[in-house]
Amino acid sequence: MALIVHLKTVTDLRGKGDRIAKVAFRGLSFYTRVLENCEDEARFDETFRWPIASNIDGNEMLEIQVFNYSKVFTNRLIGTFRMVLQKVVEEAQLEVTDTLIDDNNSSIRTSVTIEIKYQTMDGTVGAWNDGEFLEGPNQHSENDGSFHFETDSLLSGHSQSSGVSPGRSHQSLHSGERTFRKAGKGVFSAMKLSKTRPPKEDKNKDEPAVLETEDLDRKAIRLGGGLDPDTISLASVTALTTNVSNKRSKPDIKMEPSAGRPMDYQVSITIIEARQLVGLNMDPVICVEIGDDKKYTSTKESTNCPYYNEYFVFEFHVPPDVMFDKIIKLSVIHSKNLLRSGTLVGSFKLDVGTVYSQAEHQFYHKWAILSDPDDITAGVKGYLKCDIAVVGKGDNIKTPHKANEKDDDDIEGNLLLPDGVPSERQWARFYVKIYKAEGLPRMNTSIMANVKKALIGENKDLVDPYVQVQFAGQKGKTSVQKSSYEPTWNEQIIFTDMFPPLCKRMKIQIRDSDKVNDVAIGTHFVDLRKISNEGDKGFLPTLGPAWVNMYGSTRNYTLMDEHQDLNEGLGEGVSFRARLLLSIAVEILDTSSTDITSSTEVQVEAVPQVSENCTGKMEEFFLFGAFLEATMIDRKIGDKPINFEVTIGNYGNQLDGITKPNITKKKEGGEGDEEESELLQNSSEDEADDDGDMVSVSATPPMKPVVTERNYFHLPYFEKKPCIYIKSWWQDQRRRLYNAIIMDKIADKLEEGLNDVNEMIKTEKPYPERRLRGVLEELSSGCSRFVTLANKDQNQPGRTKLDRERLKSCMREMENMAQQAKTLRSQVKKNTVKDKLKLVMNFLQKLRFLADEPQHSIPEVFIWMMSNNKRIAYARIPSKDILYSIVDEETGKDCGKVKTVFLKLPGKRGFGPAGWTVQAKMEVYMWLGLNKQRKDFLNGLPSGFEENKAVKGPGLQSFPPISLTYIKKQLFQLRVHMYQARSLFAADSSGLSDPFARVFFSSHSQCTEVLNETLCPTWDQLLVFDDVELYGEVQELRDDPPIIVIEIYDQDTVGKAEFMGRTFAKPVVKMSDEKYCTPRFPPQLEYYQIYRGNATAGDLLAAFELLQIGPAGKSDLPAIDGPTDMERGPILPVPLGIRPVLSKYRVEILFWGLRDLKRVNLAQVDRPRVDIECAGKGVQSALIQNYKKNPNFSTLVKWFEVDLPENELLHPPLNVRVVDCRAFGRYTLVGSHAVSSLRKFIYRPPDKKSQNWNTTVKLINGYMNLANGGTHSRPTGEILVNVEPEVPVKKMDTVVKLDAGSDAVVKVDVTDEEKDKKKKKKKGGEEIEEEEPDESMLDWWSKYFASIETLKEHLRQQEAAAAEAEEKDDLDTADGSKGQQSKGKEKAKPSKEDKKKKQQINEALDKKNKQKIDELKVYDKELEIEFDNFEDWLHTFNLYRGKIGDDDDNTADEDRIVGRFKGSMCVYKMPLPEDVTKEAGFDPNFGMFQGIPSNDPINVLVRVYVVRATDLHPADINGKADPYIVIKLGKTEIKDKENYISKQLNPVFGKSFDIEATFPMESMLTVSIFDWDLVGTDDLIGETKIDLENRYYSKHRATCGISQTYAIHGYNMWRDPMKPTQILSKLSKDGKLDGPHFGPGGRVKVANRVFTGSIEIEDENGQKKQTDEHLALTVLHHWEEIPRAGCKLVTEHVETRPLLNPEKPGIEQGRIEMWVDMFPMDMPAPGAAIDISPRKPKRYELRVIIWNTDEVILEDDDYFTGEKSSDIFVRGWLKGQQEDKQDTDVHYHSLTGEGNFNWRFIFPFDYLMAEEKIVISKKESMFSWDETEYKIPARLTLQVWDADHFSADDFLGAIELDLNRFPRGAKTSKQCSIDMVTSEVELPTVSIFKQKRVKGWWPFVARNENDELELTGKVEAELHLLTAEEAEKSPAGLARNEPDPLEKPNRPDTSFIWFMNPLKSIRYFIWHNYRWLLLKILALILILLMVGLFIYSLPGYLVKKILGA
Repeated sequence: MALIVHLKTVTDLRGKGDRIAKVAFRGLSFYTRVLENCEDEARFDETFRWPIASNIDGNEMLEIQVFNYSKVFTNRLIGTFRMVLQKVVEEAQLEVTDTLIDDNNSSIRTSVTIEIKYQTMDGTVGAWNDGEFLEGPNQHSENDGSFHFETDSLLSGHSQSSGVSPGRSHQSLHSGERTFRKAGKGVFSAMKLSKTRPPKEDKNKDEPAVLETEDLDRKAIRLGGGLDPDTISLASVTALTTNVSNKRSKPDIKMEPSAGRPMDYQVSITIIEARQLVGLNMDPVICVEIGDDKKYTSTKESTNCPYYNEYFVFEFHVPPDVMFDKIIKLSVIHSKNLLRSGTLVGSFKLDVGTVYSQAEHQFYHKWAILSDPDDITAGVKGYLKCDIAVVGKGDNIKTPHKANEKDDDDIEGNLLLPDGVPSERQWARFYVKIYKAEGLPRMNTSIMANVKKALIGENKDLVDPYVQVQFAGQKGKTSVQKSSYEPTWNEQIIFTDMFPPLCKRMKIQIRDSDKVNDVAIGTHFVDLRKISNEGDKGFLPTLGPAWVNMYGSTRNYTLMDEHQDLNEGLGEGVSFRARLLLSIAVEILDTSSTDITSSTEVQVEAVPQVSENCTGKMEEFFLFGAFLEATMIDRKIGDKPINFEVTIGNYGNQLDGITKPNITKKKEGGEGDEEESELLQNSSEDEADDDGDMVSVSATPPMKPVVTERNYFHLPYFEKKPCIYIKSWWQDQRRRLYNAIIMDKIADKLEEGLNDVNEMIKTEKPYPERRLRGVLEELSSGCSRFVTLANKDQNQPGRTKLDRERLKSCMREMENMAQQAKTLRSQVKKNTVKDKLKLVMNFLQKLRFLADEPQHSIPEVFIWMMSNNKRIAYARIPSKDILYSIVDEETGKDCGKVKTVFLKLPGKRGFGPAGWTVQAKMEVYMWLGLNKQRKDFLNGLPSGFEENKAVKGPGLQSFPPISLTYIKKQLFQLRVHMYQARSLFAADSSGLSDPFARVFFSSHSQCTEVLNETLCPTWDQLLVFDDVELYGEVQELRDDPPIIVIEIYDQDTVGKAEFMGRTFAKPVVKMSDEKYCTPRFPPQLEYYQIYRGNATAGDLLAAFELLQIGPAGKSDLPAIDGPTDMERGPILPVPLGIRPVLSKYRVEILFWGLRDLKRVNLAQVDRPRVDIECAGKGVQSALIQNYKKNPNFSTLVKWFEVDLPENELLHPPLNVRVVDCRAFGRYTLVGSHAVSSLRKFIYRPPDKKSQNWNTTVKLINGYMNLANGGTHSRPTGEILVNVEPEVPVKKMDTVVKLDAGSDAVVKVDVTDEEKDKKKKKKKGGEEIEEEEPDESMLDWWSKYFASIETLKEHLRQQEAAAAEAEEKDDLDTADGSKGQQSKGKEKAKPSKEDKKKKQQINEALDKKNKQKIDELKVYDKELEIEFDNFEDWLHTFNLYRGKIGDDDDNTADEDRIVGRFKGSMCVYKMPLPEDVTKEAGFDPNFGMFQGIPSNDPINVLVRVYVVRATDLHPADINGKADPYIVIKLGKTEIKDKENYISKQLNPVFGKSFDIEATFPMESMLTVSIFDWDLVGTDDLIGETKIDLENRYYSKHRATCGISQTYAIHGYNMWRDPMKPTQILSKLSKDGKLDGPHFGPGGRVKVANRVFTGSIEIEDENGQKKQTDEHLALTVLHHWEEIPRAGCKLVTEHVETRPLLNPEKPGIEQGRIEMWVDMFPMDMPAPGAAIDISPRKPKRYELRVIIWNTDEVILEDDDYFTGEKSSDIFVRGWLKGQQEDKQDTDVHYHSLTGEGNFNWRFIFPFDYLMAEEKIVISKKESMFSWDETEYKIPARLTLQVWDADHFSADDFLGAIELDLNRFPRGAKTSKQCSIDMVTSEVELPTVSIFKQKRVKGWWPFVARNENDELELTGKVEAELHLLTAEEAEKSPAGLARNEPDPLEKPNRPDTSFIWFMNPLKSIRYFIWHNYRWLLLKILALILILLMVGLFIYSLPGYLVKKILGA
């Protein structure tokens, strides 16, 4: 179905101008071309076509708008024509002429004439002829229905569109104009036209996305216009996407499969503590398990809130897939010891992939919820606080700054769960139903079977399959089906796990059971995220019943399968293995119901089988392929005949397909009588086709290859192209594929657009924002289009629940995306492009994610190259890419098109260099569709062929052709202009290469010359390919020529050339009847990205043109002008119109010195020299006479002149080479460096006019980096910078900055802290005494901790700001659909807001304290990052030597560095403006490098301060390390071995080291952390290197950081030997500035800035003195605002540097906090180093008096009376000191739960105030060598117990008080409640360190059976904290002892009654209650006694009687 509109003319226009029209229908708009200079009539004469999926409704509208086109401004709307299509629907064809209406809906004179045609058609009808509708020369090729469409990006939703292209505008233009239109869409397809805005909005001043001028120009250039050589773009990959005729699709440039290659990973887990563990009095230990590795923490005794703080590291070297499926399991085990394994309390598991997908690849300080896998009804078993981080190579993890961690007790808010997972997870059952499998390969790995087969010849099915499912660390298996290729299981495997699960993938394998070892037949992964949706309209995971296809190794059965990994799911499968019918469902369990099995064991059950058609109706599919070209065949296989085999599933597989005797079909057509295999029985014999009994032909006939050149062969197909066709039967699930195809196409289009935008930003093209708007517009219309298309075929058979749900969610997502894209489009402005680009990248990821269909249908297609019946190389083509649909957007992107396919080696053979060489390059045409729709399957082929059919008996022919013969062939000449390449790969051991390029086009190939020893060859060579024959129509070849492959090689003297990379290009084509003139010719040079495997390996600058040789022969071709360069042999240079325009430049080089040169061939470098070369010219440095003595150059500046292209993007690289001059005139290359971009070294003279303004802008930006000595003349006038005294510049008010020419005052506002001294703050009625920090108390650490708080605050604000911005974006992009959600969110917000406010109040109170402390700057990164490596004028260039390694990663880069060259360069156009050279003090010897210090050796005192290290990598078996510091500088090495810190991964060193050094010999400082070992050598944990020289000479003055304030005594004493005034004078003098002039009243003037500040200072005795230092310091802090010479100065700081270990490259081993000061020795010596030794913990004593208890639960039943009572005692200890626990005496027999004790506990402890931690030193075990220091939060635990005489005591309840913040005790027992511990209510808290003495009642709590906290008692206690000195002065005794004894408690009678009067108590208890019972017992005893006596005396009595006595 289609609607076609032919826009003929627009008449009665006013004025003269350029017109453009826009035609819109259903939100999809087309633009016409621009008609230039038309007066009253515009003849557009263009046709637009909308393929439509649903019938047109009579009320739909067509809209046409006509604009005046403007190149610069927004197009102006002339008028609009709208038409309701009712008439069209009725009549189907209509011609209309009507007037337009303007904005106000009033009619205007202008009228439009259109013809409309509406066609409905059913799917099976072919295309129809538009003859009556369109005239013109291109009618012939048109009637196959493929409308072509030039600017194919016109229409979103249609990527390089196939078959029927929407909306080609047919014009009969003259060929000249046409060429311009058609010439290919470049990287910048600037026509972004599908604006779907209502006309009213067109008035807003939004630049249109229509062709702008620059777009037109750019297009012209792209087409080779000679408009402006400067607009060259990187044509990289996108160059070949220039698709016009849509007969070709793009090739993939990346070759190597990246999956399956092992990589290094490190998982680090810190177990911090556990809370609320369920169970009484337990000894918990934590087990950390990843895969099969287990590690344990130490055991903590009798506590259910243990604190560990232990760090574990696991290392892996596995492929990413394996890594991310590993399960991390954390379990808490109770009382494990050597003998018993302990009982599991609870566990938590998640997979590594979940962690890796978090921000920064980590969870930090999160609480994992523990649950019991054996009892799912039990609920939460406790919480475990941990950090988990996963680091791959090259990831760096930013750990939040670890200073004084406040423990986040908010467990619920910090759960260890990814975003979007609810905190309350429920248990769920995962049902995986396995029904049956088909098409398994014939295989048996057991040797016996092979023997048996050999002997008996028995060949029954040799496979015993079963299915194994792995999920969340558990495995389930089905039963084994013996000897079956089509096994049926009908079983389900049930997993029980939490939902949503934190394990993302389920692994399903078909395995072959075998006595020896089971092997995998095929593996399939199910990603749960793709089969569920967590949104509020989401759905639980569901899948199928559906078939999944499995791929793996080839199907031939050998004993040892080298590709077995592929069957395990690693790497890309190379052949179809089997398909499996399965379904997945999830049921959330109601754990409260009784009939639930509570275990999580895997269960297997039988299930009923599913009906045959549940997966869809069986359809017959037809696959057709034509091989148009097979070139670049690797020479190793060139000697045997080659053929190609195509398979889909098992169809077409000749070598090893499965034979089904019941359906045998004989093959014909030269294929021998191989039997055809069918996968499915129901395609019975009688299903004869319309074309007779069509036999599939799945392979081409074998053919012997022909030599192209010495490395490659090709098959001589020439005009005869072999074809294949295969019939196969599959369930018809095309709808799934169609939806995926539409989304893929939208995503491809988006990706291409984003590449364009990135490219525009990179090459600084104008208006990237417009291109981005266009991209977004395309995206939104594409998404809307998806919604209309996807919603059909709803009731097709075989639709599963997942199909329905996925459709709903995809449609929702796409609608949202369309909406968001529209909103985003309006927000794209020039300054927001980059941010918005990031957001749009998220769209791309989402689209790719949505497009991946989890339920398979048709298997993928494999093309195998066979040689000698062996499979050599393959290509895998997704069936969706070649699937046909009558709706254009649903057609696969390569369906019915010629695609360039590169064949690669299977499996592991394809890794590394073997995988980079092409095995063969194919041009293949493929078509896959329903057999009944195959009418047009040949339509997309290049036209001009005849079909050759196979003869099937007399007069019968097969229907599809078995080959094609081309009768049309064209002759061309290809000209390849190879100009230069840059940044190539180093292929030789010298670190250079000898590159040459090979160019392949069709079956031709040529090489450039070899250039020796360079990574940046300038070949400047024209290669001419004569008489290239191409088959097909001229016009098609012109629009879409074949691609050119360029490979770069390194020439070796022996052996074969080594591959260095490859790129593709498309030539610009000229037909014989076209003129060789602008805009398309001559073509422009463009950069093409070179790839080596998946890695980029440089760029190639070249141009390509393909010229048709007409009937007159070559005489018509443009002449090849330019001399053949005879010096180099007959080599043609690149002709003039194409090579870049050159200008004269001067390059000045600053030679400073060489550093760290390694040996060359075992000899040391002694006399090195540097050679600089650029574009064939160069200069040599002076020779360094003795490298050891002084590695600096004697002559600093040299220069040379060279011709460089005017376009800076084309500048050739500059090569730096270092050679060592040996005896007898020999030279050895030491190493080289290529400066690929000179841009940052180009000096541009400042523009006179904009000068003043410039300075102001610079001033406002506050950072002037004119490292190359810019020449701003000083603006007149002064700027006053008013800075009030005492400047912790915390809060900057709005700073007004005006034009620098005028006077302006800059005010820096400061809060008045002095007034706030010693005020009492009221807070919630509590009086809090805020102490003023005592000056004598303060030390460097106070400063450090205060600064860290500031850093954290800063980070928090950043996060908050980012979150806020994001929220704002969300709100902007959200509309109705999101409205409800956001309302919900807002409801939830207030509580958070309140909390925040409270927090802010608290923080404000805290701050008052802090702001009195001076701060320094704590950087959470290296100083170099902050100050741009200190390369403000001295740059460091790494010198490389040696080959690059063959693995993908550029790991080897570090190993290849052989030294460093220090220097700089400056490039400028000649001649230089005069004012530079005429400036005062200009020294011509130094050129542009004025004012550079001398590079003579200089002695420096280096002072290294090491504060501490964090997160060190454990080095000992116990998971700890014993770190110490080693410092190395030149020959000096300081080992601080005796001061190692035992068993600590976060050691605080607090040390400083002084070293004297001489620059430049000793300038690389290495700070390492080693691990001390008692025996054996010490191991390096990690090291960091600092280049001191660059710091020393930097203008940022990194020698000694300037502090915030100037003080002459105290903790903040000025530590630089130079005072601020001296520093200021020196800086002013060096910068040739006027000043500083100190004036009265605290003013100082530097250049034209005036600063004010305080001029008083206090000395030690409190005397005030006058000083200018504060003033000078103020200027230094604002130095970057000083014009011209200003730059940011390094302040007093601490930097955080990552520690690296060379053995584990790229993975951080911890971090070190440190700083370095440097003082020149010829200046006055600095004072002593600051003391930063760690604070010693302070000794305290905590006295806890337990006065009374109340309401303690009664545990014992009395033996006699049955009354409840308890024998109460209280136990207490400080956390971490369980072994020193103390108990009260026992209050026996309390009947009411009241106990009286008056008992004193005394706990001495060491405490670090700043970190709020108790410090404990103890030996870890009896075998430990020394004590280990632990830092533990200060928490007091009190427990109440019931004493038992004979059995263990019973635990009743406990409370834990954090001594820094615990709830204030209640005044009475009544007021004391459980609320004090369950922190739902915010209670006022106190700190014992501030209050010193606290008394009150606190609750005891414990958990009951239901896991809820309940009150189990109350305790009245008094806490009294004393320092050690105070405790000594007023001692107190333990318990109730002297001194200061407590009185005895007054315990009531009952408790002691036993001892006082036993009888009385017996009477009281027993007689009273049990009187009758006792009497009965007494009577019974008497009776029994009598009976006993009777029996006893009876025998004697009887004897007497008998004997008659």
